[in-house]
Amino acid sequence: MRKSYSLDAEALPQDGLAVAERAWKSLSISGRVGLVLVIFWLFIAVFGAFLSPYSPSAFVADDVFLPMSATHWLGSDYLGRDTLSRVLSGTRYTVGLAFFGALLASATGTFLALYAAVSQGVLDEVISRLMDTLISIPSKIFALVLVAVFGASLPLLLLTAAIIYLPGSYRIARALAVNLNSMDYVEVARVRGERKLYIVFHEILPNMLNPMMADFGLRFVFVVLLLSGMSFLGLGVQPPAADLGSLVRENMSGLQDIAPAILAPAIAIATLTIGVNLLIDALPQSGNGKGGH
Repeated sequence: MRKSYSLDAEALPQDGLAVAERAWKSLSISGRVGLVLVIFWLFIAVFGAFLSPYSPSAFVADDVFLPMSATHWLGSDYLGRDTLSRVLSGTRYTVGLAFFGALLASATGTFLALYAAVSQGVLDEVISRLMDTLISIPSKIFALVLVAVFGASLPLLLLTAAIIYLPGSYRIARALAVNLNSMDYVEVARVRGERKLYIVFHEILPNMLNPMMADFGLRFVFVVLLLSGMSFLGLGVQPPAADLGSLVRENMSGLQDIAPAILAPAIAIATLTIGVNLLIDALPQSGNGKGGH
């Protein structure tokens, strides 16, 4: 006789809230601060354009480098544009490029490492030597050369960031994959006659997710700093668009007046990177050696 099951519509949301509550309680105070900062900047990146009081490119102030006021919460920039609107718009570029650049680097590095670790032999050597060659090239010089040759564009910045941080992600993922590949439960899967794809996606990859998620967070911070540095040099996101690094560069003349136009994007970059680092440090570490089921 079959048992009948009823789906409670309120059960899933309640279970989700319970999981979120347990995850929140498991974090340290610094981890909670980091999580709040990360969620805040993700929210700004997604919805900032809808919350902007003015058009980011509109000249709305009577003077440049105005202080904070009820009309302009973060004052005005060097051309009389609303700083708050510029920051809300710039966050989208900084977070978006960093997120997708880090995601592309981490995902590509992880799957190359898995393929190399399982295949071993000549293929592993070729991929590893290629990654060693890429990682030996100074990242900022490599980025500056690419931008100087091909010109600054969003796709190129995204691809440049992914190429620069791909080798580091690959090396970490390969070290994890090689270690897991020698575990007993992987050997048992081979004896059962499982294919390589099954071993990779069911036995090895699930046990790599936590450390690779932490590595993704670090790559995100690295890409934020790289793109901000390039934008500060005028080789990042090009006008009329601007990321947070561009906002710092274009308002440098307001530094002597301690204008909000230069302080706001600098503080935004700092709190974003600090928040991600705090959250990464607070994430629970997973041990190797457990099965992927």
